[in-house]
Amino acid sequence: MSTAPAHPLSVEATLDPRLTRWKWLVKWILAIPHYIVLSVLQIAFLLLSIIAFFSILITGSYPRRLFDFNVGVIRWNTRVTYYCSAVMATDEYPPFTLRETPGYPIRVDLVYPEQLSRGLVLVKWLLVIPQLLVIMLLFTGGWRAYQSFDDYSPFSSGLVGLLSLVAVVILTCTGSYPRGLFDLLVGLVRWMLRVFVYASLMTDEYPPFRLDLGGSEPRAGAVEPAGGGNDQAS
Repeated sequence: MSTAPAHPLSVEATLDPRLTRWKWLVKWILAIPHYIVLSVLQIAFLLLSIIAFFSILITGSYPRRLFDFNVGVIRWNTRVTYYCSAVMATDEYPPFTLRETPGYPIRVDLVYPEQLSRGLVLVKWLLVIPQLLVIMLLFTGGWRAYQSFDDYSPFSSGLVGLLSLVAVVILTCTGSYPRGLFDLLVGLVRWMLRVFVYASLMTDEYPPFRLDLGGSEPRAGAVEPAGGGNDQAS
């Protein structure tokens, strides 16, 4: 059985067993310092992506330092949204860092591509339209679907926001975050991030039209046991 992730983007998430019933009501306020930093980082992400576009077009490679920085921005952004607006499956305050944080309940990594297609860099925005159409139908309306992780309201927009609200209301009433909703929400987050990194020129692997549920990243060549294989977190 292969242990390599099935996709260059890896998302591993854990459901915090110590979630409090009411803290989700104030997490978005506690995260305000992150919002301020991320507003600057996202401008840097956009500018560096433009530089990377020309580098790929000319040399066929994404400058490694720019790549590592932009992956760090994605990590940071995902940790904050996982904490306070999408999924909200942890009470652990997100760290102020671009680096990988192995102990945090959600971890994001992306394999660095040694070589990228010069031709694809010109048409990825066009090829990704079918994915964006599906996301628009499932999650929200308009181009905002593509920018859902830049929404720092108490809840993300569209289906992710609605399901997150349902999950925390159930948490408030029962003291338990519903595992089925956790698996679905992490799957939706994983799908959106795959589309995002492809559209951001960070991989040539087209995102699959597939919803990989649960906290564990699917592995290439792995066979799922009956009933699913995402029970590592509780």
